[in-house]
Amino acid sequence: MAVYAIADLHLSFGTDKPMDVFGGWSNYTERIEKNWQHLVAPDDTVVIAGDISWAMKLEDTERDFDFINRLNGSKIILKGNHDYWWTTKSKMDKYIAEKGFDTLSILHNNYYVRDGIALCGSRGWFYDAETDADMLILKREAGRLRASIEPAVRDGCDPIVFLHYPPIYNNTECAEILDILRKFNIKKCFYGHIHGGNAAKRAFIGERYGIQFRLIACDYLGFTPLSVF
Repeated sequence: MAVYAIADLHLSFGTDKPMDVFGGWSNYTERIEKNWQHLVAPDDTVVIAGDISWAMKLEDTERDFDFINRLNGSKIILKGNHDYWWTTKSKMDKYIAEKGFDTLSILHNNYYVRDGIALCGSRGWFYDAETDADMLILKREAGRLRASIEPAVRDGCDPIVFLHYPPIYNNTECAEILDILRKFNIKKCFYGHIHGGNAAKRAFIGERYGIQFRLIACDYLGFTPLSVF
């Protein structure tokens, strides 16, 4: 069993907001499906780190979730900044069960274990947050990240972290998120959100504070899930 990661699928089967209008995104859903099915086995797991669907309401995600559900492997999804359909975990769990999307699970104030490794995460927030409103959201997201990691460590698991927002970008650091990663001795952190060649050049990819950081936005990965372990 392997674990993979990808972010920013930006699916729009149920709404008229295709990503094909952006350079490099032509036929992106076909490319995602082809690459995914070639790489991921039925007993593998894929973490999808936010910006999953352009739907505005949970009930409008059905066609997008159906596309994901039909792909190989189990999928663990977390919130991105464009996932306006996101609601409480109980409502999402109920919706997924009612629709029979049996390969989908929600990562929100919890964690999942694969081969003794805890898959933890949160949306995160802006690395350069300054306003009072942004700082309130950032502190809440940091609390959610802690709520995901802390019980995993307490249960004796080795955590890997997935975020939507980058904790480091263009030499700017999000101290509130990085403090938690360092406190719990996280070794690997995967994040999305960053699109386009110029923006990706400023994304931090490599090791800092003993943590390996990787960008997993799907266009950056060539619409192919990245092997985590």
